[in-house]
Amino acid sequence: MAQPIRPRNYGFFEKFNYYVPGVADLFILLAFFLLGAVLGNMVTLPAVAVFGQEAGMEYGTLIAYPLMFVPPMLYASIKSRNNSMNRAGRKLDSNHFSPLGGALCAVMVAVGTMALAFCSDAIISVMPAMPTWLEDMLKGMVSEGNIFLNFLMVSIFAPFFEEWLCRGMVLRGLLGNKVKPAWAIVFSAIFFAVIHLNPWQAVPAFLLGCLFGYVYYKTGSLKLTMLMHFANNTFSLVISNIDAFEDMDSFLDLFPGARYWVIFFACILLLVLVIRSLGRIPQERPEGNLDPVKPLFEE
Repeated sequence: MAQPIRPRNYGFFEKFNYYVPGVADLFILLAFFLLGAVLGNMVTLPAVAVFGQEAGMEYGTLIAYPLMFVPPMLYASIKSRNNSMNRAGRKLDSNHFSPLGGALCAVMVAVGTMALAFCSDAIISVMPAMPTWLEDMLKGMVSEGNIFLNFLMVSIFAPFFEEWLCRGMVLRGLLGNKVKPAWAIVFSAIFFAVIHLNPWQAVPAFLLGCLFGYVYYKTGSLKLTMLMHFANNTFSLVISNIDAFEDMDSFLDLFPGARYWVIFFACILLLVLVIRSLGRIPQERPEGNLDPVKPLFEE
């Protein structure tokens, strides 16, 4: 006879534990994400009409950006609730930090993110120049307008929503459905790159996505990947709002000559140290340290 598990008061992360999307489901989530983007544009256009171009875009985007994620979140939470009665799931957020400890893991992955961001700058520096219109648009998102609204968008909304989608849904779904971890991490990083919609952001996003994915695979912690995303975006936000760096195209402008490459290889060594240290975390199951959750009713 099926015995119900005592219900708990679920937090935000727990709402999605029982939905572990397969490959086909990821296309459904993408479709809901695109629906959210359409709804977001529908909000931005009237805001521009009422408040004017600059203010309308600023305040409209503040609503439109999180609105993109509302349809896939609603769909995933409904699917999770329906699955919870008779299907096992995988925790969206686990805490596999031993033997390093949570605090040390947090410091290490944040520092590793900064190191990788510096190294990825070398690739961007050899890419064709970014179109002026795109450069102006991206700079406007981080260095113009209200700094507090920019911080909310870039440092809070982006890490929270994008990590929920790219690691919490895409990577967890692939790992939970037995896709080889290396392929799952790479595919989720590609997905993360593609949603940035331009190669100048997509290249570093792919590299960072691989690191974020590895951290999620080893620790199961969505909080850690959100922290890493926060660290990267906040660093970019701060740099963009310092007048001395306003005309800087890459870190080569800041550290010319040999100094740049000394820092570059130091960052590579730092990344190797971080990855090797994370490798000390025991691998409890081949598909990653994503804790299983039992259905609410068990035989």
